[in-house]
Amino acid sequence: MRIYFIRPLFCGGNLTMLNHTFRSSVRSSRSLTLYREGHMRIQLFGTCLVDAIYPEVGEAVLHILEKCGVEVAFPPGQTCCGQPAYNAGYHKEARAAAEHFLSVFTGDDPILVPSGSCAAMIKHHYPGLFAGNPNLQAAAEKAGARVYELTQFLVQVLKVHEMNLTGKGKVTYHSSCHLTRTLGLREEPQMLLRALKGLEFIPLADATRCCGFGGVFMAKLPEISIAIATEKADNVIATGADIVTGADSGCLMNIADALKRRGSTIKAKHIAELIAEGI
Repeated sequence: MRIYFIRPLFCGGNLTMLNHTFRSSVRSSRSLTLYREGHMRIQLFGTCLVDAIYPEVGEAVLHILEKCGVEVAFPPGQTCCGQPAYNAGYHKEARAAAEHFLSVFTGDDPILVPSGSCAAMIKHHYPGLFAGNPNLQAAAEKAGARVYELTQFLVQVLKVHEMNLTGKGKVTYHSSCHLTRTLGLREEPQMLLRALKGLEFIPLADATRCCGFGGVFMAKLPEISIAIATEKADNVIATGADIVTGADSGCLMNIADALKRRGSTIKAKHIAELIAEGI
């Protein structure tokens, strides 16, 4: 049995569980030739939801990168990117979280983020938080240029979709709002899913329509959120799929809850888990 200590999403402490997972995995993989000089190196940002609720997603991301020969650094001291506070209108608190992020993720290595919403926060909202502070604004812009959402990195940089991947079952895909609209990543996740030989990919009706999560939106307007999520769950059920996947843990959490309320046994799994299983 694995026991994880769950902290609030507005966490201020280190992502200690993921840090432990990362260190343990590195120790167990020393026999593999993954860290030779000249290999690509990235910095992994864990995200709050992966750290607190879905550690298996972090493990899947690390597994994929190791198999691709990527050297992974997990900077200690990383915390929330500040998106919940930013979306709630607490820009002072969001600015403090963003400044801390910039102090932790230094250097020139790509920053890999297994979340479209967190990646969008760093790339598109950090510079505006530091308007009037040229030094921090420049640091924010530099960090944003280094950020890659997971599926973007796997397709555009590592070309994982061209590898011999395998899959199984019937899978449909929810296209999350920030990933699709803010980052403009529409094709990359589907390219990865279609590359999983043996997996039946079933398109989802209104795949780009919001699932109702929206971070604090779900908490502030629960009735509307539930109505939107129920509609999404109905569309998922109509596909006949065994699994609904996506690239944002928050969306998948909301969809999973809606499916459960509808009495469905369809599983919600992050796309990183499917790729890790198939690689």
